[in-house]
Amino acid sequence: MTDIMAQPIATEGSPSVPELQQPFVSKWASRYRGATVEDLDPPAALSLNPSDPISLALLSAFERDYTHLTIVDSQTRALLGYISIPQLQARLERGEVKPEDEVRTAMMRFRRKGGAKYQVITMETPLEELEAFFAGVATAGQKQDFAVITDENRRFVLGVATVADLEEFVKRRPA
Repeated sequence: MTDIMAQPIATEGSPSVPELQQPFVSKWASRYRGATVEDLDPPAALSLNPSDPISLALLSAFERDYTHLTIVDSQTRALLGYISIPQLQARLERGEVKPEDEVRTAMMRFRRKGGAKYQVITMETPLEELEAFFAGVATAGQKQDFAVITDENRRFVLGVATVADLEEFVKRRPA
């Protein structure tokens, strides 16, 4: 089992950070048995460009039953951010965006500078680490809904894994 140290935020009058650190304990470690992200058999990533219309994002996601789409630079293919389809639908219903608007108006951008360190998730990442990522171990407890799967050098987006993908894997795997 992989132990990943959480980084809680100490407040005035609370114990210091080292005293608060507890190792992450996977609730499904017995089912993983050395499995990696590749064992989830994630579908190939579907990436759009910031200039693509929102209607294309919706159509593409519905055709493939995807909940998240990655957004990449049209020239460099660098990962810029993502679109959450459920959030996009809610914004459309509220009239905040229109189907003909560009994806850039609704996408969530990844912070490049000054933000939390980007955690690389590859096909070789153990499922215990992916579970810890979803649990928010590396983001001060802020849970994550999905992970962008890249190559080791973050040059190519290979796929997206969700909490539901991990839960489905656990259901199929005997204890």
